[in-house]
Parts: sequence; structure tokens; C-alpha cells
Amino acid sequence: MEDYPRTLTEFEARFSIEDACRRYLYQMRWPEGFICPRCTARKAWMTERDLVVCVTCGYHASVTAGTIFENTHKPLMLWFRAIWWLTSLKTGASALGLQRVLGLGSYKTAWTWLHKLRRAMVQPGRDRLSGRVEVDETYLGAKEKGLRGRKTEKKALIVVAAQEDGRRIGRIRMRRIQDASARSLEPFIEESIEPGTVVHTDAGGIF
Repeated sequence: MEDYPRTLTEFEARFSIEDACRRYLYQMRWPEGFICPRCTARKAWMTERDLVVCVTCGYHASVTAGTIFENTHKPLMLWFRAIWWLTSLKTGASALGLQRVLGLGSYKTAWTWLHKLRRAMVQPGRDRLSGRVEVDETYLGAKEKGLRGRKTEKKALIVVAAQEDGRRIGRIRMRRIQDASARSLEPFIEESIEPGTVVHTDAGGIF
């Protein structure tokens, strides 16, 4: 099991300096020691800019390359705190909340970070929902004066698929869609739900 801080006190003690964050990323990237991406050699040295240089072929590697931290101008400590805050919340996270917690001067930066972290938290190639799944749409946004029913000018339409787990809700998938037409719904269903699954909708049916 990954040795990761379980409390805020443990987190601050472990990741209070930039070097500790880089060491952690190094360990995650090369758990068995450095392996050159170009020649597979294992001997390397570190530059003052925290680049790992292969002794054999001179290839320059970075612990942040290909990650959400690549080319960032903010300290890794700040990123790690953002990750800790987001994963520790029991309720929904907001860009404004992230801005306040980290003391970011720009709401736009907080919004960008939040969306980067959310995308990174989605597991690539994850299993599709199966068994019995309920699919429905909902609008997200405040009430709009003079508009009723499905009429909307500013609300976002979200489709949600929830896998039944006994009497509880199991795994879920959701996505913003343009409209409630079959053209918008079918790609989401095909990507999120296994063929042969019993899918409950407003009209019912089997996919």
C-alpha cells in the first residue's frame, strides 16, 4: 500500500519543502531507480535545475515531464496542497474554495488547476458500468426567470449513469451534453456502459 500521509499534520511534515515534493515524484516515476527513457541505462546525475541526466547517453529527464506539473511556474508544494485539499473534501470542490485555501491571486488560475486535477483523477481505461444501470439527465444552474420545464438559456445539461449496488448507488459516470437527443446520449452510453447491461431510463430499455 502506498505510504501517503493520512492527516494534515503528517502531510505538512512530509511536504513542507520543495525538495521533498520532488523526491516523492522521483520515487513515483522510478520506484526501482532511474531508468533512462532513451537507452535504459541506470546511472545518472542531477543538475541544479533538478533535471536527471543519463551518464551513458546524456539524455535529460524531468520528474514533472508528462504530468500536470510540467512547465508550471508555481511551487510543487502548492500543487501538493491543492491535491490534498481536493481529495480530502467530503463535499464538492469549487475554484473559489481552492483560491482561498491556497491564497492564489487569480480565480482563473484556481479554475484551471481544479479542472486539471479533476481530469488527472479519472483512471484511464477504467471499466465500464455493468449489471443494472440507471441513466438520467439533469440541469445544473440557478433558476431562470420566465423559463419553465426543459427550456434554458444558461443551465448546463448533465447526463448521469449510476450502477445499482443492492439498495445503494455504486459507481457513477457523468458528462455534460449539448442536448437530450439520441445523438448526444448514445456516445456517452457506449463509452460508459458495457453492452448487454440492463439500462433504466425514463422510457426503460436494454443496451
